[in-house]
Amino acid sequence: MRKTTKLNPEFKLWLSQARAKSSFGDGRWQLLKAIETEGSLRAACELLNISYRKAWGDLKKAEEALGVSLVKRQRGGRVGGETILTEKGRKWVKAYAGFHKDIEKAVEKSYSKRTTGLLK
Repeated sequence: MRKTTKLNPEFKLWLSQARAKSSFGDGRWQLLKAIETEGSLRAACELLNISYRKAWGDLKKAEEALGVSLVKRQRGGRVGGETILTEKGRKWVKAYAGFHKDIEKAVEKSYSKRTTGLLK
């Protein structure tokens, strides 16, 4: 029998409402983080390799799901446009990061507990 390599648990996490058409999860969190570091939606799209149109749609859906404005937009022109996180946007990035880390630790702990002695 083949030797098993170490397996690691993976998960996807999102927040949603029972009747909501939109949600907030890892992808939209990554988009907000990229906007924060890059200072523009276009640069964030390039970093994440997603279309500008998809990013705008994701931002709109995230704002609908959370009920807050997450970004401030300034249209381009000679000096170029800018997209920055609002104060609430920065707080959501930080809160979701902490929540994600807590869930990651819980998943790893449960996996270790349930699989001890099963894998070589």
